[in-house]
Amino acid sequence: MGRSARRTGRLPGDVHEIALDGALARRQSAEQVSEAGQPLREDGDEQLLLADSPDRTALHAVVPLDDPAAVRAAMAGRDVVLSGLGSRGRKANGVAERLTGQALDAMEAEGARRLLVVSAAPVGPEPAGEPLVDRLVRKGIGAVLAELYADLARMEAALVRSGTDWTSVRPPKLTDGPLTGVYRQVVGGTPRSSRSISRADVAHAMPALSDDPAAVGQGVGVAY
Repeated sequence: MGRSARRTGRLPGDVHEIALDGALARRQSAEQVSEAGQPLREDGDEQLLLADSPDRTALHAVVPLDDPAAVRAAMAGRDVVLSGLGSRGRKANGVAERLTGQALDAMEAEGARRLLVVSAAPVGPEPAGEPLVDRLVRKGIGAVLAELYADLARMEAALVRSGTDWTSVRPPKLTDGPLTGVYRQVVGGTPRSSRSISRADVAHAMPALSDDPAAVGQGVGVAY
């Protein structure tokens, strides 16, 4: 049974170098990490971005994702890698599995160990006592987005096989709502009646979880 908590945490104070990749990380995580005074690297869909100062005044594109050597160099010296890689539509085309695999290769080559990725609630276990309506919704969404969830499941399998200290963050429906810093999370499980959470709050949860030893090697469900 998973460890459940309502999160109102702050960013960890002892993480000095953070790499961010993917669409989810590109906005909210970037702003939160830079506000915490951390050096920042951020991967977009096609390129790696680098902020040389906490206020992001020197933000510029430096590395395309299809350049393994450059991505490896970007991982050098990172304490934590936060990944929001995934498909924008219903057709996954193996994006999460493939690009996460590239990140894992680069991390292994550079000795970076802590990796947090964004997955999805349906990839995790169904919570005990889930109401019938929520079970039916989960089943319906799982059928419609089966290809996406299969890609994310393969991505998580790659994490398990890797030598990284990984955590898979599993939100339900993502919204464009504001950062609240208040949400439920279950280490090793899924919050009951998970309906939605904002991208900003998922981005808030990821760096906070990077400092939680209980989250290493676990899926973590997050939801309001």
